[in-house]
Amino acid sequence: MRDYLSKTINKAFGLFNLKKQVESHWMKKQNDALFIRPFITVAREPGSGGAVIAQAVAEKLGFEFVDKQLVEEIAHSVKRRKEVIESLDEKARSAVENLVDSVLDPEYVNEEKYVSMLFKLIITYAHRGRVVILGRGANFITPFAKGLHVNVTAPYSVRVERAMDFEGLNKEKAKEVIARIEKERSDFVKKYINNDIKKRNAYDLTLNTTYFRIAGSRDVIIEAFKQKFLKSFEK
Repeated sequence: MRDYLSKTINKAFGLFNLKKQVESHWMKKQNDALFIRPFITVAREPGSGGAVIAQAVAEKLGFEFVDKQLVEEIAHSVKRRKEVIESLDEKARSAVENLVDSVLDPEYVNEEKYVSMLFKLIITYAHRGRVVILGRGANFITPFAKGLHVNVTAPYSVRVERAMDFEGLNKEKAKEVIARIEKERSDFVKKYINNDIKKRNAYDLTLNTTYFRIAGSRDVIIEAFKQKFLKSFEK
């Protein structure tokens, strides 16, 4: 019991320090002149179509779409299978789960290391500019003034219907999947970034896709991007 409490306390302090490092880094980068070229972050509710729209925006602008390569780069760095890292992606783990995993799983990856590497990669991509970064709380850990931060949403009923139509799920399963993914993403941002993904002023643009198709949503985001970074398009 003493060892368990010690590990739990150490982990709690580790995560606390990680949050402080992220907050400090974010504040430091907020007015960093090194962010020369703008970028876009896209948060999305499950069933809203956010991932497809983000990819369409990247293709139209000729930007890099940043999503699964984050998982691949971390897996390569820690020499673990991609599937192991995917099991952590945009999910928060409890202290008990981490303790059990560290004992039973030879491919266990410390959550502090994973999150720290993830944030560094996101900041690196944002610093590079001309990228569209999907999810993972990117809007909270990159300089707000240096990118366009978008939240793609839709009413719950619409998202359930889309999950049924596009994923072939029955209504009960669609609701279950949406609830699980929403909780995982919300818990991830709350635990590791100490913020709320539903915070209204955390985004430049919130787009309700009920009556917007992919192309229409893409064009709205690109127009907002041009308005925020007009000078980038005048060169």
